[in-house]
Amino acid sequence: MRCPSVKKFFNCFLCYWLPSQKPDQRWEVFINHRGIDTKRSVAGLLYDNLTRHELHPFMDVKSMSPGDKLFETIDSAIRNCKVGVAIFSPHYCESEFCLHELATLLESKKKVIPIFVDIKPSELRVMVNGRFGVEELQRFRWALKEAKYIVGLAFDSSNGDWSDLITRASKSVMESLNEVDKDSRERRDRHKIT
Repeated sequence: MRCPSVKKFFNCFLCYWLPSQKPDQRWEVFINHRGIDTKRSVAGLLYDNLTRHELHPFMDVKSMSPGDKLFETIDSAIRNCKVGVAIFSPHYCESEFCLHELATLLESKKKVIPIFVDIKPSELRVMVNGRFGVEELQRFRWALKEAKYIVGLAFDSSNGDWSDLITRASKSVMESLNEVDKDSRERRDRHKIT
């Protein structure tokens, strides 16, 4: 059984559909974020900037259509993306969706670029309040522990330069995509030789 906050999120989710990509297109970047903290700021700005650079980012409300199966669509986008961006924020760890997406990105061995908005890596903790089963709790704790030790971008929204953050984040994503593509070509070339 899903918790009431997931149902509430899903109902709010339906109000903000902005489909922007055909279902058969491959997502290059998965933007993992806590909507109430960052959807209208960092996540939305990053999505728009990456789109302007002709990349194909996945962000729930902008990339899904009515009738899409939520978990299946998100899990497929994660499995098929090349790079993940995890935008950590004060309410991030309260969300089963955020933690599930992060764990799936890391389990899928995707390169993840963390952005810490108004929170330090050391402050990221799964809340033990009975909402998660033992296995989920262990999985989410593992994912957060892994993410804490990935070099990322830090941002303080009270005095930070939003434009600079989006520029740096976009640059990191584009460099990571180039790196992933280069590694993929090298693996293909090695495979052809053998």
